[in-house]
Amino acid sequence: MKKPVKTIDVKPKIPEALKALLVLSENLWFVWNYDAADLFQRMNPDLWEETRENPVEFLGRLRQTEMEALAKDEGFLAHLERVKREIDRYTSERPNHDIYGDANREFTAVYLTAECGIARCLSIYSGGLGVLSGDHLKSASDLNLPIIGLSLAYQKGYFRQYLTQDGWQMETYPKNNFTVLPMSVIRDAEGKPIRVSLDLKGEEVQIQAWRVNIGRTTLYLLDTNVGDNSETARTITSELYSGDRETRIRQEIVLGMGGVRMLKRLGLDPSVYHMNEGHSAFTIFERVRQLQIDQGLGFEEALEFVRATSIFTTHTPVPEGNETFHPDLMRSYFEPVANSLGINFNILMGFGRQDPRNKDEAFNMTVLALRLSAFSNAVSRLHGKVSRTMWQNVWPNTPEIDIPVVHITNGVHIPSWISKEMGENYYRYLGPRWIEDPDNIKVWERIEKIPDTELWRSHEQCRTRLVSFTRKRLRDQMMKRGVPNRELVKADEVLNSQTLTIGFARRFAPYKRAQLILRDLARLTKIVTNEKFPVQIVFAGKAHPQNTEGKEIIKHLIQIASQEDLRRHVVFLEDYDIEMARYMVQGVDVWLNTPRRPLEACGTSGMKAVANGALHLSVLDGWWEEGYDRDIGWAIGGGEEYQEHEFQDDLESRALYDILEKDVVPLFYNRGPDGLPREWLAMVKSSLHRLCPVFNTHRMVEEYWERFYVPAAHQGFLMMENNWELVRSLASWGRQIMYNWGDVRVEATRMEEVSAIEVGKSYHVEADVYLGDLLPHDIVAEVYYGRLDSSDYFIERFTHVMNKTDSIGDHRYRYQCEIQFNDSGHFGLNIRITPNHPNPERRHAMGLVVWAHQ
Repeated sequence: MKKPVKTIDVKPKIPEALKALLVLSENLWFVWNYDAADLFQRMNPDLWEETRENPVEFLGRLRQTEMEALAKDEGFLAHLERVKREIDRYTSERPNHDIYGDANREFTAVYLTAECGIARCLSIYSGGLGVLSGDHLKSASDLNLPIIGLSLAYQKGYFRQYLTQDGWQMETYPKNNFTVLPMSVIRDAEGKPIRVSLDLKGEEVQIQAWRVNIGRTTLYLLDTNVGDNSETARTITSELYSGDRETRIRQEIVLGMGGVRMLKRLGLDPSVYHMNEGHSAFTIFERVRQLQIDQGLGFEEALEFVRATSIFTTHTPVPEGNETFHPDLMRSYFEPVANSLGINFNILMGFGRQDPRNKDEAFNMTVLALRLSAFSNAVSRLHGKVSRTMWQNVWPNTPEIDIPVVHITNGVHIPSWISKEMGENYYRYLGPRWIEDPDNIKVWERIEKIPDTELWRSHEQCRTRLVSFTRKRLRDQMMKRGVPNRELVKADEVLNSQTLTIGFARRFAPYKRAQLILRDLARLTKIVTNEKFPVQIVFAGKAHPQNTEGKEIIKHLIQIASQEDLRRHVVFLEDYDIEMARYMVQGVDVWLNTPRRPLEACGTSGMKAVANGALHLSVLDGWWEEGYDRDIGWAIGGGEEYQEHEFQDDLESRALYDILEKDVVPLFYNRGPDGLPREWLAMVKSSLHRLCPVFNTHRMVEEYWERFYVPAAHQGFLMMENNWELVRSLASWGRQIMYNWGDVRVEATRMEEVSAIEVGKSYHVEADVYLGDLLPHDIVAEVYYGRLDSSDYFIERFTHVMNKTDSIGDHRYRYQCEIQFNDSGHFGLNIRITPNHPNPERRHAMGLVVWAHQ
């Protein structure tokens, strides 16, 4: 078939009375505003569903006669006016200047992410990381914080899942038609698409950008599928997480380096760059290059500034999950980059290696971001500990507790995930503005005001809706597989709207252990088929296309769910996405999570279920290690970690069955004379009260803003003053430190010769330190002390800065101090010397440390 010589987009003719629909269709605010979503749905419910809740395509396909009828419908017009008035109020509010804190001037932060899950219709996400990114930007909008997003516009997005007759996962990649999505190409004053270019191995690749409005926030999507590019270049942004290494590095160059160029071309100058995972870390090199060109800074000076204004979040708890590139592949793309930066290629490679001197080591994007960010964080408390252990080789002489990786626990954007019924309860009893203040603990204290009858009725409606949705999706799945019509009736027999419902939905990776609850099939069958107190389980999730083991788990689950005695109680739903996730988290009674600790970085699906009144049942991993209390949910095990996986799975599966049989099922079915499970509802209210104000993205984004964004912007502003005076002096000081650090040593220590001391008494410590060509103000000398374990390793640590008291000649100085032990126990002491970096966050990140006893 011949291709057209001209393409043109024909827009719907909207009656004047309905013009506000155009404004509403161009902003994804409707995703978390039920009144706005209901407005579109009431126009034509079937078409709204058919277009996957895409308002642009929806309006384009709505018949003109329907438009004209709506323009005369007074009820609809009143609804439209109400929604338009609300979005105008929402988008017109300006940020409060107080948010800038110590920065004391307005600034913007950019959030870079390889995927972003905002709406059902915009398929540019694969799972939890993308959905978290979307929730991050939605909360930024609600909080009215000047944060913009930057990602890639994938033509195919992530795959759609379907199963063969025997349960084997297959993948299709339907294309996104951006012209009928709520996004628009960014054009210049003459109407031409704004473009930037990158040199990729000698080929000039053109990049254009799309704008997506998310409430008060903007997401920019980079796209190489433009006519001037070669076919190879056009496919760079074709597929999310392509397995081809060449395509992956090209994608990440476009996201990181192309993203910086596009922001500059658009006239945007973010003060802070937040890299969400390592995919965007090439941002660092392009920012340095631009500072060299635009400001005349040297490489080290530019790097000092970029480091001070960069933030990095790691989400991966295993080394294999971090993006790496072979040295040969890196050389083919980055040798010219190194030349443009004025550095040797091996120097550039060293930034991405745990051992910079190992020329055979692959280039690791996480290591690059860790080394060159002022602030780095994991996404839960436990994940912080795991990350510090995992990346200790980047700072080999630094104790694990001092590795510069902290944690900010993930959250969810509650308004996006709660049911309409729960939203109405919150609006009525928490107050009409709760939606913009969901991290306020006092707001959630009002949860007790919701009558049990209303809370239970709301949840039962959601469970009934989940059952209906499941039956319809199962019927559709069966029809696609060619199941005979007489067999389709089986889809209508699954689940029961009055039965205790458990949900399990996540990526089907082996460590997620979806199969744990299937381990003892006889015992599970007895639990779910109990005539008096039945249980049902809804599974969903995708395996990575190249993960055969994950696909085998799905196949095994399908075969079990097909057994005659289980098929009404155990269901697997194909093609898990945002829509299905909403039905599940809103309709289940219990959310099940069974990862192999400590491999769950955080996990947020359970938070979504909790906000809808479900109770959480999980291994103590990720966020549940922080959130769990026996009054608000259940824990499988006590936080143990095992080397023998078979033993662990056997032990924890039995614990899971015990919890279901002895705790969950009896509590759910324990009904009072009015038919209400009062004790269950009391537990639900406690869960809502204690978990929702903490595990939400409003709290999370505010934490990023206050702990990272504002200090980074403030430091950046200071560095730019007086023609970059501070950044030049810091770079010079850093060179001096690096050049002379090898000479620094602790030559002698003097401590009181006692084997025991009473709590609270002073203890005198002295040290003689040789500094070479460095001066006392260049270093910090500390007593490093704390309780020891049985092997004499520190299990906690305290530090006390020592004072220089004497110069003892020949570059030697005496330091001393008095410390106190405030608790009893077996303690150890050492002397630690670190650089006295003016920016405290950078002191340990330099990786330079000298101990009295190495």
